[in-house]
Amino acid sequence: MSKTVFLTGATGFVGGATLRCLVARNYTVIAALRNGSQLLQNKFSTINVDSIDGATSWKNGLTGVDVVIHAAARVHVMNDTETDPLAAFRRVNVEGTVNLARQAASAGVRRFIFISSIKVNGESTDLGVTYSPEDTPAPADPYGISKMEAEERLRELAVETGMEVVIIRPVLVYGPGVKANFQSMMRWLDKGIPLPFGAIHNRRSLVALDNLVDLIVTCINHPAAANQTFLVSDGEDLSTTQLLRKIALALGRTARLVPIPAGVLRGVATLLGRKALSNRLCGSLQVDISKTRSLLGWTPPVSADDALKATAQYFQESKKQ
Repeated sequence: MSKTVFLTGATGFVGGATLRCLVARNYTVIAALRNGSQLLQNKFSTINVDSIDGATSWKNGLTGVDVVIHAAARVHVMNDTETDPLAAFRRVNVEGTVNLARQAASAGVRRFIFISSIKVNGESTDLGVTYSPEDTPAPADPYGISKMEAEERLRELAVETGMEVVIIRPVLVYGPGVKANFQSMMRWLDKGIPLPFGAIHNRRSLVALDNLVDLIVTCINHPAAANQTFLVSDGEDLSTTQLLRKIALALGRTARLVPIPAGVLRGVATLLGRKALSNRLCGSLQVDISKTRSLLGWTPPVSADDALKATAQYFQESKKQ
């Protein structure tokens, strides 16, 4: 019998892809939408909420639900204009999450899947060193702190109520429709702009959108997922130089990469006030997904090369519209 799944964040990058996968696999889906948001309704139901915080009422959507997938969040943003960013993140990501989870437990929901972030582990690793789910959390910004606090509260609620909690911490997610820095890299490469990243010898774990969604859906039914925390990636760590070359190949372009040492790039970026960006481009962040593989018998179904081809194809088609 197909389970009934309640999904938040259904208009977002990860939530939207999860919704499409759930519908394709014939789950009964109830998607929560912010008032004013719209989705073409086909084979799923929706409810509307004004906002997500500690006072949100979810009672109209949780009756008869087996599993909640909570993908909605106040996301990490550059140049946050909030006077107290941590309080803003806590309002949505901590209080909003715990409020939903508590109402879900009261409604008899069996399992709560929380889409967290690798930022709970930290911002970077030394080359060749990997994060694991058992590491002591070391979030370095308000977004990561709020995700860590939400995880802690959810684990407490699981003990208190008996509702199973599954926590998934993705690394950088890419795929068709990706925005932000990843989209910018594709735009630069597509235009043939020379980039100073031809000698970056870091390693970064990434996760294709299809791989992340496959793991999320796997966690709906897998008995071993109960009350576990999982890291997720493509299982193929790439340097920034390798990634740019693969993206260029997927775009049918030649990557014009100038071999400037990473130390020089970091110094220039620091002078320009772009230290955080240089850390992402030059630093390493690697995760160990052996627990995800062994406990769930899960393997990323899509290779990085195939996922990058799909991402590049979507990017090129969107330029024509």
